[in-house]
Formats: sequence, C-alpha cells, structure tokens
Amino acid sequence: MALTFYRNTFGAKRLFVLAAVIGFLILSMGRLALAQSLFDQPKHVQAQVYSEAAWATPGETIWLAIEMTADEEWHFYYKNYGETGKPTEFFFDAPEGVQIGPVQWPYPEVISEEDITTFGYKGTQYFLVPVTLKPTVPAGKSITIKINVDWLECKEVCIPGSEELQITLPVKNEPPEVNEKYTQLFADARFKIPHPLTDWQMSASGDEQFYKIQLTPPEWFKNDIQSMYFIPYDDGIIQYEAKQEFKKKGDSYLIVLKRSQQTESLVDTLKGVILAEPGWRGQDSEKGVEVAVPVSEHLAPLASSGINSIWLAILFSFLGGMILNLMPCVLPVLSIKIMRFIHQAQDEHTKPWQHGLVFTAGVLTAFWALAIALLILKAGGEQLGWGFQLQSPAFLIILSVFMFLLGLSMFGVFEIGTSLTAVGGKTPEKSGFFGSFMDGIIATVVATPCTAPFMGGALGFALTQPAYVSLLIFTFLGLGMAFPFALVTSIPALLKYVPKPGRWMESLKQFMGFLLVATVIWLLWVLSQQVGSLVVILVLFNLLFASIAAWVYGRWGNLAMKERTRYLAWAIALILLVLSNGYVLANYHKYAATPDAMSASKDGIQWQPYSDERLNQLLAEGKPVFIDFTASWCLSCQVNEKVAFSSEEVQNKFKELGVVALKADWTSRDPEITRALSRFGRQSVPLYLLYSGKAGQKPQILPEVLTPGIVLDALESLY
Repeated sequence: MALTFYRNTFGAKRLFVLAAVIGFLILSMGRLALAQSLFDQPKHVQAQVYSEAAWATPGETIWLAIEMTADEEWHFYYKNYGETGKPTEFFFDAPEGVQIGPVQWPYPEVISEEDITTFGYKGTQYFLVPVTLKPTVPAGKSITIKINVDWLECKEVCIPGSEELQITLPVKNEPPEVNEKYTQLFADARFKIPHPLTDWQMSASGDEQFYKIQLTPPEWFKNDIQSMYFIPYDDGIIQYEAKQEFKKKGDSYLIVLKRSQQTESLVDTLKGVILAEPGWRGQDSEKGVEVAVPVSEHLAPLASSGINSIWLAILFSFLGGMILNLMPCVLPVLSIKIMRFIHQAQDEHTKPWQHGLVFTAGVLTAFWALAIALLILKAGGEQLGWGFQLQSPAFLIILSVFMFLLGLSMFGVFEIGTSLTAVGGKTPEKSGFFGSFMDGIIATVVATPCTAPFMGGALGFALTQPAYVSLLIFTFLGLGMAFPFALVTSIPALLKYVPKPGRWMESLKQFMGFLLVATVIWLLWVLSQQVGSLVVILVLFNLLFASIAAWVYGRWGNLAMKERTRYLAWAIALILLVLSNGYVLANYHKYAATPDAMSASKDGIQWQPYSDERLNQLLAEGKPVFIDFTASWCLSCQVNEKVAFSSEEVQNKFKELGVVALKADWTSRDPEITRALSRFGRQSVPLYLLYSGKAGQKPQILPEVLTPGIVLDALESLY
C-alpha cells in the first residue's frame, strides 16, 4: 500500500529518478571508502632531513640532506619520470635572508615494467640542498627551514605521498662546524650526485629519426664500459619505450637514441645524465655523470693534443719552459733576477750555483702549487686551465699592488733589502737565498699569461692524465724555465762574461722599474676587460695609498731611524696597506660592470662571440670558420692579434673567402670555452682553429705564435 501511495503521489518517472540518485550515492560511498582505505595505509616512503653543519653562519653556505627511503619493491620518481609517473617535488619555506637551493638530485635508475620505462629511485636516496645566509642575517638567533616533500610511490599500485619536514639551526658568527655523526651520510650523498664529464671528448648529432652521442675517453682511461644509458633532464626529447643502442666505435663509445615526435625541431643541446656499467672508473665507482652536449648535423671529428706519449709530453714541457723565458710577460720580472745574478757572480762569500739551485726550487714550488690547485679544482668540477688565476679580479688586484710596490722599490722609494730584491750597489756581502727563491716564485706566477711553443699540447696532455703524471709534466716545465739560469750559475767559465757591477746598475735598476709599472698598466687593462673601468679607478686609488705606505716605510722605516720611529713607520705603512686593499677586495664587485663583449673595426675582421651552438650552425651551413681562443691577460694572444690579424692582407683574405671569425674570449671563466679547449687536448690559450666547412673534415690547428704568412697559408688551403 505504501508503494502504491508512493507511485500515486510522485509518479513512475519521478520514482525512477529518485532510485538513480540513491544508487549513485551508494556507489560513491563505496568508492570513497576504497580511497579512504588506500590513504589510510602506512607510507611506503619515509622522509627525513639532516644538516651537515652544527650551526649556520651569516655570509656562508651550509648543506642539508633530505633522506628518502622506499620500502622493498616500492619506488618513487626522478624529476624526469619517463613514460609515466609524477616527479618528486620539494617546497621550501625559509626566513628572510636565507636562500635555498637548487636541489642536487642523485642519479636515478631505469625502472622497466611491462614495456613501460620510467626513471626513479629504490631504497635510500639523499637529495642535497645548499642553504646560504646573507651577511645581514643576525647572529645569536635560530633559523627554521620548513620543507614539504611530495612524491608518488609505486609498486603494483601508485599512491601519492607527502611529508612536512623542518629543521632549526642556531646562527653564530663562527665558521660552521661539521656534524661528525653525519659525515659518512653526506659523503655517500655526494658520491651519487652526478658531476660534469669534463675530461672526455663529446659530440652529438641529430636528424629526423635519431640523436647520436659520441664519447671518447682521455688517454689515461683504461676501464671497459659495458653499457651506457642516457636520461635527459627534459621530457619530450627521446622515445623512452625505444631501446637505446650502445656500441663501441674504435676508442670511442656511441649511444643512439630514437627521437621523440613531440617536438618538430632538434634541441640545441642534449642535457642529462649518462649511466654506465660497471661504473665510470671501474667496479664500485660512480655510475652517473652529467653531460651537456651541443647538437649539430654531424658528429664532430675528435681531435687530440697530438701527444700520445708521456715521454714526448715531458720533452715538450721542458722545451716550452725554456722558451717561456723569452715571452713578454716574463721579461719584466726576469730583469730583477738578471740584476741579482750580476751581483752573485762577483760574490766571494757564496757560490753562484747555490743561488741557481734555490731559484730552481722557487720555480718548481710555484709550478707544483699551480698544478695541485688546478687538479683539486678540476676534480671538484671546475672548468679551468693554464692561467686560471688571472681570471680572478681579486688576484689581478693583489698582483697589481705587488708589482707596483716592486717598481717603487726599483725607483728607490724604499728598499726591501736581501729579502726580495737586493739590487744596485746596496747589496750585502751575502745575497739572500730567500730572494732567489722568491724570484723563482714571482717569475712563475707572472709567466702564466703566456703560452710558449710546445707548451699547449704538453699542458693539454698533462691535465687529462692521472695526478702523478700531471705533476711530472709540470715539474719538467719548471725545470725548463729554470734551466738557463741553473746552467750559467753552475759553470764557472761562463761567469767571466758577466759584466762587473757599477754605477750603471743604478740607472738600469730604475729603468727596470718602468718595465714593472708597464706591467701594472697591462694588469689594470686586463682587469677593465673583466669588471669595467670603475673598478680600475678604485684600484688606482688603492695604488695611491700603497705608494704613500711605501714612502712612509722608506722615509722613516729604515735602519738609520730610531727604533721607535721605525716601528711607528712600519705600523702606519701596514695599516694603510691592509685597510686600502681590504676595502677594495671586499667591495670591488659593487662597482663591477660587464664591459662590451665584442668590437671590430669596420674594415677589419668582423669577430663574433663564440658558442658551440653558433659553431654547429655555421658548420651545418657549410661555411668556413676560424676560431681564436684568446684572453686579455694572454700576452702571446695580444701579440698575435697585432702581428697577424691586423695585417690588411689577412683581413682581405678573410673577406674574400667568406670565413666567419669566432672569438672565444677566456678572459673570465667560461666553462663552455674550457670544454671546447679540452676537445682539442688543450688547457691553455692561444689556440687557433680553421674549419673548412666540409662535412666530417677535421679542423686545422695553427701554431701558438702566428705571423701573417702562417695565417695566409692556412687560408689558402681552403681553395
């Protein structure tokens, strides 16, 4: 009867609608219950955060490690997850003045299930996060950093997961102290962060169907890689489901990738991680490295330094070291050594060969220090080469002040005495060995802007070898540089040709001071190329205060003055030097400006800035290309510029043949240019390359010392 009443009251059609609504609600509740049961399950990925430092310091960077651990048979995803999945994401909330990131990701593994390829992680992984405090962050308080981590955890089913983390650290005006209990944790984390593959020669090509990556190991590489797999940083570049082809091609390795059809045009650069089995340095070594390979129409011909023997590299380094004494950047400082040598030849109390030996020790010490610094920085992923310290404005400022003070001492404003430059008629009976040692160090430091013949190939070979081979080659480079002085001082018969000291030496000494001032002018010009003219003006004022300090020291700090007066003069001079240089070094970056990148005269060679992308584009168009790898601090480069490229005949030949001129300016650090030098086995400038524009043809490498005739002969070969 109730049903009859219901039908009579609402009608049959309304009853059907009501029944449908009730059924939908019942079904929805069932689904909601199922979903609730899934989300109520325990998490299969746990996240925690650790700090490498016990506290943070204003103006310094510390590191956090976000630990993520997946249960057995579960996994979560990389930032490029492949065919399906969801990237793991990190969201940070930090106080004002605290800069976070970017996150450093460990290399992932390839996870293939039912013909679906994804990239992700199993087990425990660590994501490193740099945290930098601005100098304005007050000490004595604490900072709290909140981190929200979102991920997708998968086994047979996939479940979204998230975790809210936070860490609180005190802020102190002390250098950060390492948490010893987390030392191994952070070491393990860094082991899995992919570092750039710098020592290998790499090239990539692309067409309508495939990308190809060719990798050639350095000479020292003796391991056998069984497989390689490329994981791009960005989606839509390759087809993940297509098998990557890996094969060995002579001494090189080749990876063939099927192009994705999501994009119509080729990418300019293939960026990502390459996994290698059993490891890049053998069993149990790191399996992932970071690459960024410019893409061109054809695989680039791989060049080498032309040196494939350690004995040939040793010979070339020794010859290059001897020739380095004749290069323009070394002559001003060697003039000091020559004047000291004249006195030592007449010294009855010491044997000249002892000073030659000490000078050699100074040269070798400086070369070893440069070599060790280069090897350490390159091992840390830095892209550096010969003369790297002159790419630092701070180093140029310090060297300018030092050379200027040395010049003032030559003019007689003050006397350093036996400690450094005991020249002229005031030399004590026994010249200081410390002075000879410092002569060797200074000569080496100022020699780095120059690359002599034979040096380029030897240095390129050295920096791709194990550390002990690199140090051996740098040792012979130093021995070659010191050899002429060691030879003369060790053969008494040669000393009779050395002129006797006299009043003429005072005039020569002052003339040498002008050479040192000229060196300072050149250093300031190099500085202007890096950071602009305002910084140069700031440094000129710094030199003014340095000259006042030198005058005070020379006028009142000499032995003729009373002890109290001397100490006061020394203190005033030291305070002036420290305050003036300290202000400039701490604040020069505030005045820095980027100078104009490139200029060319209307009638001269029209130089364009170098880039791998531009080079590949020109070669794809079949155009001949000339590349000048140069730097403002490289005197050899500047001499070649004036001698060879300023020739009207050379300029006309460039125009006649339609040669595109690219200038790779290495005045400041540029990883792209460093990688380009490495591809040709070089770690120094100058380097000159001439591409014919014909597909697959190797570039012609010109000598380090150019003349118009050498350049014209190379251009004639294009016919």
